[in-house]
Amino acid sequence: MNKGQTVRQDEQATTGANVAQHGNTPVGNIPVKAPLEVIAASLRRERGRAGLSLTQVARRAGIAKSTLSQLESGAGNPSLETLWALCVALDAPFSRLLDAPRPHIQVIRADEGPAVSSGQADYRVTLLAACPPSARRDVYRVAAEPGHQHASEPHMPGVVEHVVLSTGRALVGVADEPVELHPGDYIAYPAEIPHVFQALEPGTWAVLVSEHT
Repeated sequence: MNKGQTVRQDEQATTGANVAQHGNTPVGNIPVKAPLEVIAASLRRERGRAGLSLTQVARRAGIAKSTLSQLESGAGNPSLETLWALCVALDAPFSRLLDAPRPHIQVIRADEGPAVSSGQADYRVTLLAACPPSARRDVYRVAAEPGHQHASEPHMPGVVEHVVLSTGRALVGVADEPVELHPGDYIAYPAEIPHVFQALEPGTWAVLVSEHT
C-alpha cells in the first residue's frame, strides 16, 4: 500500500455510523434480523465464496484487518464507502450484503410435474429437474407397470443414465444384459447404446438421472 493511500481506520466500524441498528422486529410471524447481522453473515459468506482470507480482503478493500474482523462478527457500524469497497474486493453486488440470496427450493408432489407416456409400454416419465446452464444432467421420475418392455434407442455419445429403484421390481440397463433391480438398488449404464426398462411388479417407481458427460 502506498504511504499516501489512506487506510480506513477501525473507528469507521464503530463511528461514522451509517447503518441503522434496528432490533429483531417481527414482520408478521417472521423475525427480521438487524442489518448488522445480515451484513456480517453476508461478508462471511461472500468471503468464503471467493476463497479469500481476512487479510486478503482487507488489503483489497483498503481497510484494517481488525475492521473486517469486527464487521464479520456483527460489531461496529460501517460507512457506505467501507461496504462498497468490500463489495469491490469480494466481486459481489452491493445488494447482496443487505439482501442475501435465498435458497431456491422446489417441491414436486408425486402426482405433479410434466409427464410423458411411452407408446410401446405402460411407462411414464416426469421431468423433475431440467439441466441448468452450469450442469449437464436431467432428473426424471419413472412410473411403470408390468407388460411390454420400454426400449430406448441410443442417445447422444457420452450420455450415462443412473437409476435408483424406489418401489416394485424392474429389469433395467443395456438391452443385451438388463439387471433386475429391487427397491433401493442402483444401476448406471451407458445410454449411447440401446437400453431398456421393464417393470416386473405393479406400481414400479424409479428415479432416473440422465448425465451428459
